[in-house]
Amino acid sequence: MMIQTETKPLMWEEKRNLDKIVSSVEDPQHQKIRLLQMAQGEYGFLKDEHMRYLAKSIGTSYTDLYGIATFYSQFNLDPPGRHTISVCLGTGCHVKGGKSLMKKIEDTLDVREKGTTEDHRFSLKSVRCLGCCGLAPLIMIDDETFGRVKTSQLEGILEKFD
Repeated sequence: MMIQTETKPLMWEEKRNLDKIVSSVEDPQHQKIRLLQMAQGEYGFLKDEHMRYLAKSIGTSYTDLYGIATFYSQFNLDPPGRHTISVCLGTGCHVKGGKSLMKKIEDTLDVREKGTTEDHRFSLKSVRCLGCCGLAPLIMIDDETFGRVKTSQLEGILEKFD
């Protein structure tokens, strides 16, 4: 037996926006990643209802789009926080303590990697390299880079973002 989840009906503005996205993609049936990227760009994450509507619009299944959205790490299925923390776990940062920075952030904010804090203040993710190996270990919050970060400095850095 298949379990059906209840979805909210879309507002007409959402349908109009999604229809514009579909019509702007040259071949949406074969450019599903692009379609999902544009929908996420419009709303900040991929709502379940949006993926269902897009699937129906282009003649594919919801599970097809959901499978793509869950396979690629670029897609978010939950609303993002106001700020995104990216912790570099590339070789240089890993060797210099990137993993302990990640653990300290997780413990301090009570959030796990790829998650969002309960108050939607922060989303946390790891990245493989931010291109600043000389500043390892490194974190980035939104577009601001913090290098040579020690775990003792994290709370002071996080306080700057409300």
